[in-house]
Amino acid sequence: MKITDIKCAVIASSPIIRITTDEGITGWSQIETPKPYLQPIVLQLKPWLVGQDPVNVERVMRRIRMRGGFKPWGAAVSAIEMALWDIAGKAAGLPVYRLLGGKVRDQIRTYRTLYHEPGIKHTVEDYVRWAEIAKALPEKFGMFKLPTSFHSSMVREVPEFFYGALQTDAPSPYPNRGLLTEHGFRHLVECVTAAKQTLGEAYGLAVDAGPGYLAHDALRFAKALEHLHLLWVEDMITGDYVPFVNPDVYREVTARTTTPIHTGEQIYLRQNYKALIEGHAVNVIGPDPCDVGGIAELKWIAEYADLHGIAMAPHGTANGIFGLAALIQVCATLPDNFIAFEYPARFEPFWYEITEGFDGVPVRDGMIDVPDRPGMGVDLILDAARAYVSEGDADFFD
Repeated sequence: MKITDIKCAVIASSPIIRITTDEGITGWSQIETPKPYLQPIVLQLKPWLVGQDPVNVERVMRRIRMRGGFKPWGAAVSAIEMALWDIAGKAAGLPVYRLLGGKVRDQIRTYRTLYHEPGIKHTVEDYVRWAEIAKALPEKFGMFKLPTSFHSSMVREVPEFFYGALQTDAPSPYPNRGLLTEHGFRHLVECVTAAKQTLGEAYGLAVDAGPGYLAHDALRFAKALEHLHLLWVEDMITGDYVPFVNPDVYREVTARTTTPIHTGEQIYLRQNYKALIEGHAVNVIGPDPCDVGGIAELKWIAEYADLHGIAMAPHGTANGIFGLAALIQVCATLPDNFIAFEYPARFEPFWYEITEGFDGVPVRDGMIDVPDRPGMGVDLILDAARAYVSEGDADFFD
C-alpha cells in the first residue's frame, strides 16, 4: 500500500486531515479547534509522505518527527500519526487498540472540563454554580476540572489579583505570570473550596491553574488545598503553550505537598518527558495525543511513567470528534496508572451529523465503551461535510 495524497481542510476552525492510499483506504484525523493556522504546516509535510507505506507507521513517522515541536508546533505531526494508525487498523480490519497491544479495559473513564458556561465568572458564587452545573450534566461525569487563576479570566476579573503587569494582548492565551497578592490568593482558595464542597466527596475535582505561578506561590496554593483531596492541580509553573518543562522547579513543589501536581499538555515527544518522569517532578502527567507526537508516543510515555509510579491523565479538551476517537483507542491500552482522559467537549453538535462512528455523545455515567470498529472508528461523511468546509478548501473532496 502507498500513500497517494494528504489533504487538510478547515472545518469550524479545526484542521481535518485526510490521507488517501492506492488501495482506497482513507485515514482521518484532526488538529485541535483553536489551530486553523496549522493547515499549511500539515500540507508542507506532503512530500515526505506520498509514496510511503502507511501501515509502517513508525517508519513514516521517522521521516517527519523532527518537523514538530512543543505546542502548537507538534500538532501537525501528531495528527498525521493518528491518521496513519487509522489506515493501519482499517487495512487489518481491526480497531487500533488491537495494533497497540490490545485493550486492558472495556470502558474508559473520562473527565469533563468546564470553561465556557454562559454567564459564569470567577466569584465564589460562580464556582458554586459551576459545581452545580457539573453535577447536572446528563453524561453523569464523576470527575471535573475547573479553570482558575492564571489559566482563566480570574486574573483579569479580580482586582489586584497579582503583582505583575496584566497582559491583555498576547500571542498565547495565558501570558500572565507573577506573585499573587494576599487578596488574590485568599479569593482563589475560597473559590476552589466552594466548588469542592458543593461537589462533595462523590465527585473528583481537578484545578487548572497556570502557567504563571512562582514556585513558592505554587507550593503555598497546593498546601492550602490539601484537605480537599483534589485529583490534581495542573500546570502551575509551566504548561499550555510554554516551550519548556522546568522539571527541577516542579520537583521543589511536588516533594513538599500531598496535593497531586500535574503538567504536560504542551510537551512534544517522549524525550522531553524524561527528566519530568525520572526526577519524579510531578505526580500526574497529561500529554495530549494531538500535541505529544501521536498515540503510540503517548502510550510509550504512559508505560514509562507507570514504571516510576507517576499517574496518567491525558489532555484533550479541544481535540474534536476524531481526537475523541483516538483517545478512546489509546486509553483502552494504557497501564493501571491511567486515571481518566479529558473529554473533548469543545465541538459543535453538527460533527455527529457529518461523521459516522458515534451515535451522539458516547459518555454514560462518565464512561465510554471501547468500540470494535476498524481503525479509529470514525469517518467523515464527505457529502454531509461539504457545507461546513472553509472557503478555498473545496478540493478536499476530490
